[in-house]
Amino acid sequence: MAVAAPERQEVRAQAKWVRASARKSRLVLDLIRGRSVPEARTLLAFSQRAVARDIERVLRSAVANAEANHGLDGDELVVVAAYADEGPTLKRGRPRARGRYARIFKRTCHITVKVAELDGAKRAPAKRAAAKAEAAPPTDETAKPKRARTAPKRERGATPAPKSAQTTTPKAPTRRKAGGS
Repeated sequence: MAVAAPERQEVRAQAKWVRASARKSRLVLDLIRGRSVPEARTLLAFSQRAVARDIERVLRSAVANAEANHGLDGDELVVVAAYADEGPTLKRGRPRARGRYARIFKRTCHITVKVAELDGAKRAPAKRAAAKAEAAPPTDETAKPKRARTAPKRERGATPAPKSAQTTTPKAPTRRKAGGS
């Protein structure tokens, strides 16, 4: 008799009717699938694609759902599934030369992101709260002292030295090669 492994708690978030094509969204979703949430957020923050902002909002929503509804820690989550389904296409048109009409397809998609806890991160909610308290920023008593400034900043209104006082060395003329091209 086989013992069934405990199922992972998956939490999902979905954004519907996003004004981007599913094909373009899938390019970005492929980057974050299987990665930890902090790593996925970093990838999305530095992505050049416009749809990355919409995907980042869905990821943020999934993490918020996991923290609020299931008591999971957001930094210990992994993106287990991320996909984009096609939504309805808005059909528009534009007049063209010689009385013709060109169709314009404004595509939409439905973006879904599922997150789950890491395999090694099975801790009780009370332990999670204690770990967050330990990771709190230091108080004023234990904080590091700030470094002293080494060089004073330039005073406001200071004028640069006159041109006659500046010394420049003349540049040597460059010589062209004689002959061919």
